[in-house]
Amino acid sequence: MKIDIKIDSDKVFTASRNEALGQSEAFLDFQERLSRVAPVNRPVLLIGERGTGKELAANRLHFLSKRWQGPFVTLNCATLSPALIEAALFGHERGAFTGAEKRNTGRFEAADGGTLFLDEIGSIPMEAQEKILRVVEYGSFERVGSSLPVEVDVRIVGATNVDLSALAERRDFKKDLLDRLSFEVLFLPPLRYRGEDIMLLANHFATRMSYELGRSGIPVFTPAAVRRLEDYSWKGNIRELKNVVERAVYRADTGIIEEVTFDPFVSPYDSLSQALGDEGDNEIEESTIASQGTNSLEQMVVDLEISLLRQALADCRYNQRRAASRLGLTYDQLRGKMKKYGTAVVLGDGE
Repeated sequence: MKIDIKIDSDKVFTASRNEALGQSEAFLDFQERLSRVAPVNRPVLLIGERGTGKELAANRLHFLSKRWQGPFVTLNCATLSPALIEAALFGHERGAFTGAEKRNTGRFEAADGGTLFLDEIGSIPMEAQEKILRVVEYGSFERVGSSLPVEVDVRIVGATNVDLSALAERRDFKKDLLDRLSFEVLFLPPLRYRGEDIMLLANHFATRMSYELGRSGIPVFTPAAVRRLEDYSWKGNIRELKNVVERAVYRADTGIIEEVTFDPFVSPYDSLSQALGDEGDNEIEESTIASQGTNSLEQMVVDLEISLLRQALADCRYNQRRAASRLGLTYDQLRGKMKKYGTAVVLGDGE
């Protein structure tokens, strides 16, 4: 179920129990493109990094299509061996292989009249790709162990985080199939390009986790925690944000969230010598540290950040919104960093 929450005259959140939530330009642009292609009865490919919500997008495609009353069937193609994936997709007859004690219908039959979502579609072996191509072209296939055609009416939505064009060039993916599946290709924006949505999602996850724990009140992030969340790169995208926020809420003794832990595998028992290895092999010369100054690492980080800001602004002809997008920042984050270091210094006029 979709809920539209009015924020102001030109911004709308799209919320559901599945975290399809956002107000950033990248998010709204993706949703607009998805909504445009949803009613068109053609295959769609969803390309995105892990954790960006490809299955949620496929689900939304289905329910915005004319097939919304039909089944929405999913299959993660990476979880099955090449020997089993054909039976999973097309079903099998009794006795088709060892252990096939009765006829089973596959995902294509189950999705008849609806949508079949093939996640990790790049993992499908070539033999199965041949049969999928036949379904796309003729709307029919044979179950494993049978020669009788089965007719179906299925819309395919595929998803992957790999370059299917490169796979096709290496002959690891059928080019004919790729051509037929790519009527429209939608790229899901990574969370680092959705800076305005980070705290929106974080507060959503925090509130839900607090409710799950039976706590009263809405959790509140301190300004320092907000900065850490907004400055993080989020390689695992929304899935990683959800884990980080839920962990922070569960560990907090009060409704104030002060600490966020990005890597739960960092041991609290590692000493400096353990982290650096054997003392004799990794000894740091005290004279080198002294010559560089006690704040050398901090200064190097500052210098690098200023350099990246300057380069992005120059490349974007000093259009701050474009520069922010290139750096994976929101416009407000970019302005904050310019204020922090001084506009003249960032623009190269203050040296």
